[in-house]
Amino acid sequence: MAGFWFQQALLPGGWADGVRVEVGDGLISTVTTDTQPTPPDERHAIALPGLPNLHSHAFQRGMAGLAEVRGPGPDSFWTWREVMYRFAHRIGPDEMQAIAAMAFVEMLEGGFTRVGEFHYVHHDIDGHPYADPAEMGARLAAAAAETGIALTLLPVLYQCGGFGGQAPGDGQKRFINDVDRFATLVQASRKALSGLPDGVLGIAPHSLRAVTPDSLAGVPELAAGGPIHIHVAEQVREVADCHAWSGQRPVAWLFDHAPVDGRWCLVHATHMDAAETARLAASGAVAGLCPITEANLGDGIFNGRDYLAAGGAFGIGSDSNVLIDAAEELRSMEYAQRLAHRARNVLGRRDVPSTGRVLFDGALAGGGRALGLTATGLVSGAPADFVTLDAAQPSLAARRGDALLDGFIFAGQRMVDGVWRRGRRVVSGGRHVVRDAVAARYRLALGTILS
Repeated sequence: MAGFWFQQALLPGGWADGVRVEVGDGLISTVTTDTQPTPPDERHAIALPGLPNLHSHAFQRGMAGLAEVRGPGPDSFWTWREVMYRFAHRIGPDEMQAIAAMAFVEMLEGGFTRVGEFHYVHHDIDGHPYADPAEMGARLAAAAAETGIALTLLPVLYQCGGFGGQAPGDGQKRFINDVDRFATLVQASRKALSGLPDGVLGIAPHSLRAVTPDSLAGVPELAAGGPIHIHVAEQVREVADCHAWSGQRPVAWLFDHAPVDGRWCLVHATHMDAAETARLAASGAVAGLCPITEANLGDGIFNGRDYLAAGGAFGIGSDSNVLIDAAEELRSMEYAQRLAHRARNVLGRRDVPSTGRVLFDGALAGGGRALGLTATGLVSGAPADFVTLDAAQPSLAARRGDALLDGFIFAGQRMVDGVWRRGRRVVSGGRHVVRDAVAARYRLALGTILS
């Protein structure tokens, strides 16, 4: 049994002083407040729960910055996607593991302790399955094991190249499965996760443009009670194409044709009308928001003000991993709302005036639900996943409670000092304990891919 004592810690009921946490077998056994440390306890000033990163394509960390060159015509998500396809077609299993480990190291350093891997690079470079259909998923699991991050693996069903069952393009050949082969992949993915503590398996129909309605109808059965994630309404063109195909907008069509409930995470959901916004908020499903990537790709701005006012659940994800930082994702989420509405503290509430607290609590609860967790935060029975902030940071000086969150999210950079996963320290002094070895392999992998 290990003990930790914090001057201040954010608990499910709010901030508390003199918090002592006991950890056994990777789980929090007891949480005591207004107490003094015992001699063996580790002592820290400020503790937060680790945040879930609900949407990541780890391999895209390797192409961060490579798509920031203007092409001969207008650049958009769709031209970026062609760059991504070319990059994906150069990645072998060793490169996948090396890049994922680098991304996971940076996630932990940035305050994320669990990641949802929306994983669709399944096959060999020629498009044929590996001998182990979950070879690439197993490499993600190996990277998670090395770095210590908790993993929710979301193997992706990708069948089509566009709405109405259009044939996939050559750039998509590593992603494509029919339903039977996907069911085999799901079972192999379950085996790949078997050695990971706290590993969770879900599934992800890629998008309405990439799966058929008949296949989507079978998704809940394949999920076997696990989380279900889907890209939806990320781009204006996607909305227009969906309407041309079905006569409906994507979110409206999804709710009319799938049993969307609290197991579901609708990733992006950027372009919703008022009725869709209200419907998603009332459903119990989670909106998976990726503000840095959505800005990088020029997707648009999520209707956060009305969605949160309606009680909608949300979480945050690093998606393309062009920049990995939990605080920056939350800051970008609020700043996009400020630009859209030309106002300040748009997502703050009268009952919770701290915008940082609203963002952090929402991302913790919604992200945990979206990634299949039964307990989140500094609470008995939850994994001992927590973050300590560097109390010497100027933007945290002379602050208490929610003012610490506001300083962390809005007034500083890289304030994370330590990170623990299942009670084991994986980040010390802001650096992951295996960063150097992981970075060396990452550089070799990128040299192979980009040569």
